[in-house]
Amino acid sequence: MLPTSTEIHGDGRRLRVARCGSGPPLVLLHGYPDNLQIWCELAPRLAARFAVVAFDWPGMGESDEWKGGASPTHMAGRLIQLLDAWSLERVDLVGVDMGGQPALVAAALWPQRVRRLCVMNSLVLGDEATSWEIRILRQYGWNRLILRHLPAIVFARARWTFLPRSVRLPSDLRGDFWRSFRRAAVRRYIARMCAAYQGSLPRLPEHFARIACPTLVLWADSDRHFPTAHAVRLHSAIANATLSIVPEAEHWMAWYLAEPVARAILEFAEAHPDQSVAR
Repeated sequence: MLPTSTEIHGDGRRLRVARCGSGPPLVLLHGYPDNLQIWCELAPRLAARFAVVAFDWPGMGESDEWKGGASPTHMAGRLIQLLDAWSLERVDLVGVDMGGQPALVAAALWPQRVRRLCVMNSLVLGDEATSWEIRILRQYGWNRLILRHLPAIVFARARWTFLPRSVRLPSDLRGDFWRSFRRAAVRRYIARMCAAYQGSLPRLPEHFARIACPTLVLWADSDRHFPTAHAVRLHSAIANATLSIVPEAEHWMAWYLAEPVARAILEFAEAHPDQSVAR
């Protein structure tokens, strides 16, 4: 598990943060129903090259909700606010699941702040196939009802479909995820976020052509929620993108396959040095 601290931002809002390593900054953006601890195996492997920062999104995990919307653009804006607060001028971004969309938006709208980008296993195309669970959760009335009344079922289903049948979360990691997700305020925020993401999906691809930084589209070969067709089309839409498919991997590969995922990210960074430094 990653050691964490609690920071106070703005008008007393708490933010849970984990840091490790040294070097150029790299920020990790999680999805749901997990939190920053999804990176507990990957972050230490990246820490030999990077100063790694992981945080619970405002409104998720153990972080307080911020005022305003919950779309990928709003979340990208919050990310930029945090980079400002941390005095990080330029970072590498790695986003998975619902952390992937704000990572893409940030790279498109704030290109001077993103050195390199990696997106994993995310809903990036509204007209592409997803699992039946994702189709239901994309409907606001249904996701609000299910997240409000059936959190244990949602959480159990995520554990069942995000990992191979033979892999189980250890009790400390499972407990950390569940303590966060069981909070009614977190689930209300996630329902809002799902609705805002669904509403913005038709416009999300408009950002892809604006992304100029080196981008790694790193996808699980066997993701049961977001098939590799999302990855192939995302790769084609971003000019300076590299596509890498992790064989026999599933949605939470950043945790249980941290070694090959870290290797792919580190090799990509080595192949695409920071041009501002190289000059």
